[in-house]
Amino acid sequence: MKRKMNIRTVLEVLCVFACLDLRLTECKKKEDDAFNVGINDTPDFQASKPVRYLLYNVNPGEGFNLRRDVYIRVANLVKLLNDDEPWALVLPPWGRIYHWQTREISQIKLPWSLFFDLESLRRHIPVLEFEEFLAVSEKPMIEEVYYLQRYKEGWTKWEEKMDIRECLDKHGYSKGKDSRWHHWFFGYGDDVYANKFECMSYMGHAGFIKPFLMHNSSARSVFLDRAESLIHGQYSEWSPLYWSGRRSMVFAKHLRDIGDNFREKYLGSTDKKDKTVLDDWTKMNKKHGDAKGGPYLAIHLRRKDYLYAHGEEIPSIQYVPKKVKSILEKHKLKKVFVATDSPDAEFEYLKQEFGEKVEVYRFKPTPEEHEKYKDGGVAIIDQWICAHARYFIGSYVSTFSFRIQEEREILGFEPEMTFNRLCNDDNDTCEQPSKWTIKY
Repeated sequence: MKRKMNIRTVLEVLCVFACLDLRLTECKKKEDDAFNVGINDTPDFQASKPVRYLLYNVNPGEGFNLRRDVYIRVANLVKLLNDDEPWALVLPPWGRIYHWQTREISQIKLPWSLFFDLESLRRHIPVLEFEEFLAVSEKPMIEEVYYLQRYKEGWTKWEEKMDIRECLDKHGYSKGKDSRWHHWFFGYGDDVYANKFECMSYMGHAGFIKPFLMHNSSARSVFLDRAESLIHGQYSEWSPLYWSGRRSMVFAKHLRDIGDNFREKYLGSTDKKDKTVLDDWTKMNKKHGDAKGGPYLAIHLRRKDYLYAHGEEIPSIQYVPKKVKSILEKHKLKKVFVATDSPDAEFEYLKQEFGEKVEVYRFKPTPEEHEKYKDGGVAIIDQWICAHARYFIGSYVSTFSFRIQEEREILGFEPEMTFNRLCNDDNDTCEQPSKWTIKY
């Protein structure tokens, strides 16, 4: 049976769940105002408990777009936790990601608001930045840390299980003379510590850890390291819950504005003409074919490490124009946008191969834009422009391409205009990407 929370707990929930985007002084005013709420107006919760905080991190070697996928797993775990008691997700600051190779730019302690619309995220679950978590905490302390790891004995069959075990790998945590556990903690390591640290061998979907968090831990703050170990399970790409989390990940407006201005200036593309107007995602229910897209073809063309890792699956630079010529003719397009990590000289050669009848563009940030929005922001602008093209072609098994395909599903493009990739030089019938279509 549900029990009403006491007024103090209600106020705390109001502060964390309703005004996480406000400063503490404004939050305090919100608390004061909430004292006037009548007892009959207090919200029902299944347990009279204070708000708890879930923190997480991902393997340092994982890229930006895989981390976005892990966010959905953890966010939907918090969604499930909130069915029974109030939890808020603490967003891990961005920084030191493998593909962010601009070393002269400071790229640590980056807030999520630099890349994503926090108001949109909060329409799915309660979230707060790491610095906001530190501000509302009495001490710069995380109560419990669980480092998720494999099973030492391996596995011969899939089964969901978890066990507190001895640590198998180097994890970077150390216990000081003060009995506190110290770590990098996103660059805040000199100021933040943990009270408890344990390794947990884990095999299971994200929701499988819910009973442990609710019944085996009473900590107000719990940190799950190596959270990529939590798999989607039943809440994967074919479920509405996955897509609710994914749809909430709207890019920050300042990045969308830059992409929109580029589209209009160089590609003749606007949302109104292209039928790609983005509304509140909780009220959007776009069908395939609702979006038309701008009058250009977009290509995500991975080069650099892909030449070694997947060289047999991608075309050479001189073959790209030959591969897309028929697509341009079919859809009567004369403009191409390329999101690529290729060097300038290679891109100029690509433009030359397309010939004078085709206009070829890429987004090049000014030094000021690059410094302000970092490598992650520049990548998002590329993705946003690709997401609005009439026709999109991605790179083989690239999470960068996957995220663009999802964005296009949200906007309402036909799948055949989205789930495409270029074959290698000697093949025109290679396997195309799986069509993970949106579920409402």
